[in-house]
Amino acid sequence: MGTIDETFDFLVIGSGSGLDVASAAAAHGQSVAVVEKGPLGGTCLNRGCIPSKKLLYHAEVMKTVERADEFGIHADVTDVNFADIVREVNEDVTESAESIHHGLRTSTQHTLLEGEGRFVDDRTIEIGDGPDVGSRAHAETVLIAAGTRPTVPPIDGLEDVDYLTSTEALGLEAPPDDLIIVGGGYIAAELAHFFGTFGSDVSIVGRRPHLLPQADEEVATAFTDRYADRFDVYTGYEAVSASESNGEIEVEARPYPAAWPDLTEHEDATVTGDTLLIAAGRRPNTDLLNLEATGVETDERGFVATDEYLRTTAEGVWALGDIVGEYLLKHNANHEAGTVVRNLFGDDLEPVDYTAMPFAVFGSPEVAGVGATEQELQADDRDHDREYATRTYRYEDTARGSAMKVEGFVKVLIEPNGMILGCHIVGPEASNLIEEVVVAMKAGTGTVWDIRESVHVHPALSEVVDRAFAGQFVRRGPEAHDHHGHEHDHHN
Repeated sequence: MGTIDETFDFLVIGSGSGLDVASAAAAHGQSVAVVEKGPLGGTCLNRGCIPSKKLLYHAEVMKTVERADEFGIHADVTDVNFADIVREVNEDVTESAESIHHGLRTSTQHTLLEGEGRFVDDRTIEIGDGPDVGSRAHAETVLIAAGTRPTVPPIDGLEDVDYLTSTEALGLEAPPDDLIIVGGGYIAAELAHFFGTFGSDVSIVGRRPHLLPQADEEVATAFTDRYADRFDVYTGYEAVSASESNGEIEVEARPYPAAWPDLTEHEDATVTGDTLLIAAGRRPNTDLLNLEATGVETDERGFVATDEYLRTTAEGVWALGDIVGEYLLKHNANHEAGTVVRNLFGDDLEPVDYTAMPFAVFGSPEVAGVGATEQELQADDRDHDREYATRTYRYEDTARGSAMKVEGFVKVLIEPNGMILGCHIVGPEASNLIEEVVVAMKAGTGTVWDIRESVHVHPALSEVVDRAFAGQFVRRGPEAHDHHGHEHDHHN
């Protein structure tokens, strides 16, 4: 391909949501360079939400068939073309990445530099490895959108074990017989559901007291209980060593001190299987960029430090997406890209607005949430004597939920004046049901009356949200708490 040494108006490192800003720059007549070492499209398209959610929908279909007997419908699954399912999904992903690649290569306004980009100075990038090795690009404006990669925790002996991360797991063409997952977050939850549905015996080792530790604790507890019915779940345990012999992997786990008031009541555990998946979170790719050659600073976790406009500490250098570390969610990266576009090409700077940023976990059951969790409000109580009110409503107490024979609930947290502080859902279609609350918090008045005064279709599943907001709330706060800081029962 030859080496390039050119100056551009705009350069972006990474080809995920940063491409939205690159497209805007090109639309404004700027010359644009895109630096990408891997497949085009970023983590979401190639190694994250797109392939995983496509695969997970197959698991949803499978679970639907397996539950048919509950509804008097007798169906048998005679065969599962697992390898074909995985190949089809990955072929779709590859086709999309190649389409982006072709578009950039044939564009008259974009120059694609393929390889590992490293900073030479604040706004100069050199390709240190890959097809365009040796090329350099200078730009008036640089955007760092280089994403994250799987974290591999320090586990003794792991270097001698043939383990997987989520990247490799999404390409497996046969479900493992006995799968050990180290990690208790959303990636672990989703992949446990996928492989467990298609026949794997799954063991999960997670350090926190519950799976999904970032979710509201009541939701996380319900989710963990459901997973414990399906899988061998070791919450509150840390994987400390791993070994492999004759095709069997053995993971030694010990109680994690932060998870237990009294460690002496819990013994070490040994978990065995034929496949080990490390799903212990993600780390920023900042260490690969030679930021030492720049004025770009990072925080204590290694994420790029930005101001409220998404400018870094180096003049002319911006950042967005997972590498900023605010929310490691694709829809957040897209949202941040919109802010950067407006700040680069608009008349005035505007801060990025993270109001009502939702999340969803596509496990079984689904989990979704927006706003504050109750544990966050309780921590806030101790500092500010803050009062709030809460209410939950069960799926099975609605007509649709009863017909579906499902369990789950919607939990609402509000200010005493009716302002919505947060909403958390565990149950079918949680990822869709949460959107009503997101709109109320973002585009409405942000109060319970946005929900209460909206007419809901009867008997649609959305009635579970309507009723969660419509009933009597339990007041909480310094005076409302018992000595443990909790009401005894608020499933009204």
